[in-house]
Amino acid sequence: SNVRIYHFKIQCPTNFPEIPPHQEVARVARFIAHQCDWASMATISTHKPVMGQPFSNVFSVSDGPRGSSTGVPYLYLTSMEVSVQDLQVNPQASLSMSLAQTDYCKQLGFDPQSPLCAHIILSGSVIQVNGTEADYAQKALFSRPPEMMEWPKDHDWFFAKFNITQVWVLDYFGGIKMVSPEEYFQAAPHKKQN
Repeated sequence: SNVRIYHFKIQCPTNFPEIPPHQEVARVARFIAHQCDWASMATISTHKPVMGQPFSNVFSVSDGPRGSSTGVPYLYLTSMEVSVQDLQVNPQASLSMSLAQTDYCKQLGFDPQSPLCAHIILSGSVIQVNGTEADYAQKALFSRPPEMMEWPKDHDWFFAKFNITQVWVLDYFGGIKMVSPEEYFQAAPHKKQN
């Protein structure tokens, strides 16, 4: 057989939390979701001349204040935004987050496309949240970066969450791995401190 097995001990950059072992796929996914404060979201466009085609756009996300991960990507949206208009017609979307968005990959010399520069792709839909969940979404998002608090009030901002139906993880050699939402939400992104 011509299969090669690679084993790497990746030394985390200083001032960066330790990434879970790549065998713990659900934990890696939760780790990435918590470390990233923005995502690329693809919607199905409702706008000419690309109507019906995938349309990718950048959004701020947070699954909770630092050190308090829920795994749920929360968003702060306005219907004035072109991708949000797509979501109002079809709430199905895909959300990508990568450790290339942090200092992790740069400091280790990993190209953003390298499997060692871990990333996740979430499949699902975007739904507005209200009440206590909206309060939590506000706390999560405004904790990083706080600039959102200053965004124009007349844009009718609302809080939403990405409702995950499937998690795809590329964090090591050997191809993409799938994690169910149940496995994802049960996983702890960080080691418990003793």
